[in-house]
Amino acid sequence: MEYRHKTSPSPRKFKVVASARKVLFTVFWDMEGVIHMEFLEQGQTVNSEQCISTLRALKLRLVRRDKDSILQHNNARPHTSRQTQDALRQLELTTIQHPAYSPDLAPSDYYLFPQLKKYLKGHHYDNDEEVIADVRKWCRGQSSEFFADGVRQLVKRWRLCVDRNGDYAEK
Repeated sequence: MEYRHKTSPSPRKFKVVASARKVLFTVFWDMEGVIHMEFLEQGQTVNSEQCISTLRALKLRLVRRDKDSILQHNNARPHTSRQTQDALRQLELTTIQHPAYSPDLAPSDYYLFPQLKKYLKGHHYDNDEEVIADVRKWCRGQSSEFFADGVRQLVKRWRLCVDRNGDYAEK
């Protein structure tokens, strides 16, 4: 119900514009480059089952690279669920805890994604497949030095976090 004065103009109705579609990009990377990446289309849910599937794919890639790795991931529910924690133990993936609310310790958030956003700015795509192909191409085109720089920044940020007793320390 709407209450207004008799002489007030009628309210304007705005046209609803469909929002841009979104594709969720999950990426695991180290000092040498991308280890594993996958994309979820709009409507797909990130839950424990999806998370475990991703971890299994990651483990296969790590085995092929014959490297010991430490996995750092945030405290999102799919990551901290009992099922995911059980899968991490079964897959023998070593993890390091990520302090809550600390995007300053998430290399993809402070390093990789901002660089990717700069690249994607101004590009227009007709469909999700074009976006995915361009993101893959960009990731594969980055040098190992690019990825090493992101990891070096993580080491500095972790030291700062420890020095500040876990306080948020983005800047």
